[in-house]
Amino acid sequence: MMDRTKICHPFPPVFDMYARVLILGSLPSVQSRQQAFYYGNPRNRFWKVLAGLTGEEIPQTVSDKQNFLLRHRIALWDVIRQCEIHGSSDASIRYPEGNDLRPLLEQTQIHTIFTNGATAYRLYQKLCFKQTGKEAVLLPSTSPANAAFSLEQLIAAWRPVHDSLLDICTADPIY
Repeated sequence: MMDRTKICHPFPPVFDMYARVLILGSLPSVQSRQQAFYYGNPRNRFWKVLAGLTGEEIPQTVSDKQNFLLRHRIALWDVIRQCEIHGSSDASIRYPEGNDLRPLLEQTQIHTIFTNGATAYRLYQKLCFKQTGKEAVLLPSTSPANAAFSLEQLIAAWRPVHDSLLDICTADPIY
């Protein structure tokens, strides 16, 4: 039998009032929880994908990552508020409770919600869709466990994030 630990989401979402898209993961990995920020596993390709979409350098520090997201009007959070989990394995998630996304959506200009992987999408549908009424767009996971996608394939598959921001960012820069 697998030992599971009850985890409460350890840090707040990243957003400001100018956010136009929301990217939701499932729950921070062990390495992310240790670093107290999203996508802290160096093998996770999340930051490489976003850098590839924007043509920018990969942000390195937590501050650089936060500024990168805000500059591109991207809000970042996770679907799960708390659950039982073994390590970082999405497959081991039990008894998930969803984050209340309504306050974030009310304080922003978010028009599109994307999920990073099938688990985040499935849990969004189960735990959050009813409260938000917003459909989510499923994107392939940037996790190192998703070996079916190369970095180039992920960047291409994540193109809708870039396309959702392109018009507003070029027409109305804020930073």
